[in-house]
Amino acid sequence: MRYQQLFNHKQSQSELAYIPFVILGDPTYQLSLKIIERLVESGADALELGFAFSDPVADGPVIQAASLRPLANHFSIKDGFKLIKQVRDKYPQLPLGLLTYANLVFAQGIDGFYQQASAAGLDSVLIADCPVQEGALFSKSASEHGIDTVYIAPPDADQQTLKLIAENSSGYTYVLSRKGITGTEVAASQANLDFIAQLKALGSPPLVQGFGISEPEHVYQAAQAGVDAIITGSAIVKLINQHYNEPQVMLAKIADYANLMASAARQALKAHDRNNQDKGSIDVDSRDNKRGTAQAGAAS
Repeated sequence: MRYQQLFNHKQSQSELAYIPFVILGDPTYQLSLKIIERLVESGADALELGFAFSDPVADGPVIQAASLRPLANHFSIKDGFKLIKQVRDKYPQLPLGLLTYANLVFAQGIDGFYQQASAAGLDSVLIADCPVQEGALFSKSASEHGIDTVYIAPPDADQQTLKLIAENSSGYTYVLSRKGITGTEVAASQANLDFIAQLKALGSPPLVQGFGISEPEHVYQAAQAGVDAIITGSAIVKLINQHYNEPQVMLAKIADYANLMASAARQALKAHDRNNQDKGSIDVDSRDNKRGTAQAGAAS
């Protein structure tokens, strides 16, 4: 319901939704909560949160490095759900998603995991290493506990796989900008328009583009591709990696970045529409008065 309300509102405003990703418990429990609060204050429309995992196969070196801190601090699944509950209590209308791995679900027992997810106030769970063909193993319990199941749509998926994803994904569908792993070092390329069009024709839930989204230009390209929201992960986690020993500096830089990307998400669709008329540009105006201009259609 929260996702539906968010996407309906964003569509009425001709805006993309901005969804940042961070790892729960990184660098510490208390600082993780402060980071999440700062992201929401800086314009996040929803949050994608992750459990640290020792073998995060979908993640690049930036997020892999960040995962080591919660693991070293013995930050547990129980701690993660406790932190999510704190976020839910503070932001009752904010859509909250969890990105995790199958082994962490199995370790809690599938039904026990989704019971905890529901009690914490999560809206969705995406299991990064579970293909849609194996999703029934988790989706029944998820549905019984009122949790949406999100699937990843890769750009090279065949028609039958896209059909399964469109039919079984709920809340939203995670669209990959490209094949490979997360990371800002490998810039996003514009999602294939045919791929996006196929998902829409199949009735897929709202499309959220991730992997390699790190700059306002990428947001504009996402708007051109026709998605409904963008996720940024590695760019924020990289700031945590660089500055976690200076919490105030870290929080300020995260706020600046989130402001910039949230502003781009608010303006990208409108700029795209203007560009169709006069080949204009996107004016990225963050809330702390920093300004930048990304030329329409600029290469990433």
